[in-house]
Amino acid sequence: MNYTLNQLQIFVKVAQTKSITRASEELNLTQPAVSIQIKNFQSQFELPLIEIVGKKVYLTDFGKEIATSAEEIIEQVYAINYKMRAFQGQLFGRLKISIVSTGKYVIPYFLTDFLKENQGVELSMDVTNRGKVIESLKNNEVDFSLVSLPIDGDQYDYMDLLSNELFLVGNPELVAQNPAFNQNQLPSNLPIIFREPGSGTRMTMESFLENQEIHVVKKIELMSNEAVKQAVIAGLGYSIMPIIGIKNELQNGSLVIIPQKGLPITTQWKLVWNHGKKHSPVAKAFLQYVMEHKDRISQKYFK
Repeated sequence: MNYTLNQLQIFVKVAQTKSITRASEELNLTQPAVSIQIKNFQSQFELPLIEIVGKKVYLTDFGKEIATSAEEIIEQVYAINYKMRAFQGQLFGRLKISIVSTGKYVIPYFLTDFLKENQGVELSMDVTNRGKVIESLKNNEVDFSLVSLPIDGDQYDYMDLLSNELFLVGNPELVAQNPAFNQNQLPSNLPIIFREPGSGTRMTMESFLENQEIHVVKKIELMSNEAVKQAVIAGLGYSIMPIIGIKNELQNGSLVIIPQKGLPITTQWKLVWNHGKKHSPVAKAFLQYVMEHKDRISQKYFK
């Protein structure tokens, strides 16, 4: 056996993502580079580690055992580095966070100064949909998550960071051409663009439409906030979107807010973690930093 730490890290990432493509993106490597390292790693075992069906990767039972051992080895290597840094009086370790896609407009402002002050801290951040964020919390795979709606169950602790306001928006030319818009009721034939099922924004939209007794005749469903934004700009339809992700578009006039009864909807961006979780020194330091500086960050960047 002559496998390298790099091969272990790549194999673990492929095992976690179940995709060569996704693993290469998260590792900032090319797909051929990842495939070659997986092939070299596999060559050292007589039993197969993975099976590829279509473009999806499936771990064999033996592969699952090796992935578990590889994770333990990587953690031990990190622990050695952490201990060395700790003896030198430095904060050192990994901070693992999962966030819903719109959260990418929020969390960087709470991380920047913390990471600058603690050069030995490595950040691992997964930007994904709400369902996977909740799954990563349940599996205790992350230190913290960022969501805009509470998660069902009482096994989580929360810290409010700032308000999340959602408005009905549309292409300004189409809005100007539609005289049916008013303060009380949306036009019945309005094409509405939704996020995918399970999205926090989708849940908020559906609750609003139900409460206002608005029946959507034409529904368009897209998988990311950015895709929804571009579709609205292009005039495919209208959507209810968090203002935090469309500030530039509102300022340059490619989107306009359409005043409606019951809007804006206000939720809260929340940092969430498992109740009773034993935080690492890095996670403890980050939590303390956010508690002390969240009001200043909110005023400076989100006023």
